[in-house]
Amino acid sequence: MRISVFSSQRYDREFLEAANAAGRHVLHFLEARLEPGTATLAAGSEAVCAFVNDRLDADTLAALHALGIRLVLLRCAGFNQVDLGAAARLGLAVARVPEYSPHAVAEHAVALLLALNRKIHRAHARVREGNFALDGLLGFDLHGSTVGVVGTGKIGGCFARILLAFGARVLAFDPAPDPALAAAGVHYAELPTLFAESDVLSLHCPLTPATRHLIDDAALRAMKPGALLVNTSRGAVVDTRALIAALKRRQLGGLALDVYEEEADLFFRDHSAEVLQDDVFARLLTFPNVLITGHQGFFTVQALKAIAETTLANAEAFEARGAPLHPVALGPG
Repeated sequence: MRISVFSSQRYDREFLEAANAAGRHVLHFLEARLEPGTATLAAGSEAVCAFVNDRLDADTLAALHALGIRLVLLRCAGFNQVDLGAAARLGLAVARVPEYSPHAVAEHAVALLLALNRKIHRAHARVREGNFALDGLLGFDLHGSTVGVVGTGKIGGCFARILLAFGARVLAFDPAPDPALAAAGVHYAELPTLFAESDVLSLHCPLTPATRHLIDDAALRAMKPGALLVNTSRGAVVDTRALIAALKRRQLGGLALDVYEEEADLFFRDHSAEVLQDDVFARLLTFPNVLITGHQGFFTVQALKAIAETTLANAEAFEARGAPLHPVALGPG
């Protein structure tokens, strides 16, 4: 197949070309983000490959359909960026990578937690300036603390097991509790219990209408004062303005983010020579107890290899039998 790969970076090209070493597909790499105005760049292709911040709304899908596109390949697990109802009406198949390396994201969440708790980012900056004072760098033992995990799928489950190994008491919320995690020592409870008792709350749930702004002002006020919040799931699971308010009144002891609800115009690009236009994001950066990475939780060799191979396996299955290996269930047509 000829596949137009949108929002592509150097590493996307490297891993997709390695997965396509036999030359079965023609890969057309585009730096542009997929949206209605850029959909025409896919002319001549049979499929498009999109990432988390590409915009696959009804207008974009209609433009792709008009070009003869038959398949949308998502090189990610989430599909909240796709209008599935529109895809169904247009007869477009949508495929995703349901699992690549849950360890990659879980380990990044743990790294963020450790750095935030022990103020590693601040300590590093101090030492480089010759300042070896310890004032302001006090953390707490994760051993014996209570860690709340929202969502215990593949990634949340990995995170929970790592924290159990640290000796933490792990509470979890999920509509479908995992018996294996419960047997390992994870205690399932309702969200109010997690909010009230957790010293750390880590988010690992998908973005759905039910989870959009799950962590809002009311949830933050219900959290244990001084708790740390880590989000490596989807940006819109938390209300950013509510986070800022909670940080200002010192309800939150610290915040670590690898995702941001308005990240589409920020992440995966170098803006170091530009004036930051997002005032809300700029405000977050002013807090000394906030640590942000640019959606790099997935960014390991193992994960990128698995994403590339599964993406092309979806294309090959579609070629062979008219259905991708990992289809996304489409909405009402």
